[in-house]
Formats: sequence, structure tokens, C-alpha cells
Amino acid sequence: MIRQMIVYHATQRSVPMNVTAYYTLWAGMFILTAGLSFIPQPGGFLKFCLVLLSLGFFVPPACLLKDAEKRQDRLNIQIVRNLAFASLALTILLVIGNFLTLRASEALGNVMYVLLCIATAPMVCSQYWVLSLFGWACLMLWGHSLLKK
Repeated sequence: MIRQMIVYHATQRSVPMNVTAYYTLWAGMFILTAGLSFIPQPGGFLKFCLVLLSLGFFVPPACLLKDAEKRQDRLNIQIVRNLAFASLALTILLVIGNFLTLRASEALGNVMYVLLCIATAPMVCSQYWVLSLFGWACLMLWGHSLLKK
């Protein structure tokens, strides 16, 4: 999906190389956090590294917003804001769905957990949900405030 947005954006006008690099880095970090989110109960130094990775996940979109603010690029601001909103909305829906499947079969519970791990990769990777929820909320509100200008 992000690749399609980059290709569409590139065909409309010239895209600075750093914007493409930020999207690529952000997608790569999402894949990395999604893959590492299945490590059960990491401890010590590994947990520290996973927390840093989860916090680092929010650096590329923050750089995108800062760069878009300088260039007054409303499209990239909207993309980051909408992705942050979609992540927060999907998180709440999947958490509610996970609770609703509490009495269902174990297989359905496992499917819901896998979906939750993929959709909320930085949250599950660090195992400190508040950090990632705060990161998504900051991105969404920052993007919203930039669009109001």
C-alpha cells in the first residue's frame, strides 16, 4: 500500500529522494517489528533493543512530517496522519475483537492474536503499548495540526 502511494506520488510530481527513503525505512522497520513481535517474553538486553526499535519506528514518519512541513506538502502530511489514525482505530477494534473471542476456540484466539501482532507491530514488539500508542497519537495530532495551517 505504501509503495503504491509512493509510486502515485512520484508520477504526480518529483519526489525528493529522502521522502522515498523515509517510506522505505518506515516499511522496513514495520516488517522488522512485526517479525520480532513474536518473541515471547524477551529479557534483559534483548528487551532493551526491542524497546529502542519500537521507539525508532516513529522516527521516519516524524522526519516525513518535518520534511513535508518545510516543503508544504499536504499529501505526505495526510498520508502519515491517516496511517496513524488507521493504526489507532485498528488497534482498538482488534483489542475489542480479541476480548470478544475470549470464550471462542483456541484457534480463533490465535488468529486474533496474530492479526493483533501484525497490526500493532511496534506495540507488541516493545511490550510497552503505551509508548507506541503515544507515538501514533503524536503523529496523528501533529499531522492534523499541520493540515490546519
